[in-house]
Amino acid sequence: MLEHKENLFEGWSQVFSVKEVLFKKKTEHQELVIFDSATFGRVMALDGVIQTTEKDEFVYHEMLTHVPILAHGGVRQVLVIGGGDGAMLREVLKHASVAEVTHVEIDREVIDICERYLPRHSDGAFRDERVKQVIADGVDFVNETLDRYDVIISDSTDPIGPGEALYTRSFYAGCHRCLREKGILVTQNGSAFMQTDEIVTTAKRLKPLFEDCAFYGAAVPTYVGGIMAFAWASDEPSHRATSLAVLKERYTQAELATRYYTPEIHQAAFALPRFLVEAIEG
Repeated sequence: MLEHKENLFEGWSQVFSVKEVLFKKKTEHQELVIFDSATFGRVMALDGVIQTTEKDEFVYHEMLTHVPILAHGGVRQVLVIGGGDGAMLREVLKHASVAEVTHVEIDREVIDICERYLPRHSDGAFRDERVKQVIADGVDFVNETLDRYDVIISDSTDPIGPGEALYTRSFYAGCHRCLREKGILVTQNGSAFMQTDEIVTTAKRLKPLFEDCAFYGAAVPTYVGGIMAFAWASDEPSHRATSLAVLKERYTQAELATRYYTPEIHQAAFALPRFLVEAIEG
């Protein structure tokens, strides 16, 4: 049986048994591979690094969407940057209160290929009339758009290749610029244990821009190295302090069908391990 070996971290790798390689191509921006694995269903890798799998993608996508949307409580416009597989759109669109989702993706081929080979991820989201598709660089978009958003979700790759720009101060400043007054920015921020330095760097870049900056986490099996960290930034500190009772009420009203997210997990996710708190606080 074939194998896919991911070497994101020096000196440590994870290996997937490959039943069949379904697609492989060097796009304008990166090498894209989709294969059928023995354990995790269909898997997508970019430049050799695992991006998403059919089996555990719900953890990641539910936590990057429902945490900010339910904490905010009045979301109408959402901006999703990255996430060419469409699963982030799928989760955002579960909220009937969301009137429009702008999706900015740098690589059109990722969208087209994922619609064909990972259709369960988007589940028709790309064809939803609330979605406005933009093929563009995310940094340029947030620094130039005239639109404003209640929630911005950065569903980026690791800070290598095309995804590197989505961890810069220029990107965060652009997000702050196009957020509404009480808006929330959340971003993918890597493995809390293996990529601690990147989390510390993100904190240093966000804190001068936003009144409230924090991190939360979730356990995603294929993102190895401990909990996956997500950055949170807003000028409205009360959003992060939303009570469990209110989260439960909003969750019930939204009639969400989730497999990982619960209001209780939402609150607990902001409790970070001591090593990470100390690193962020310097």
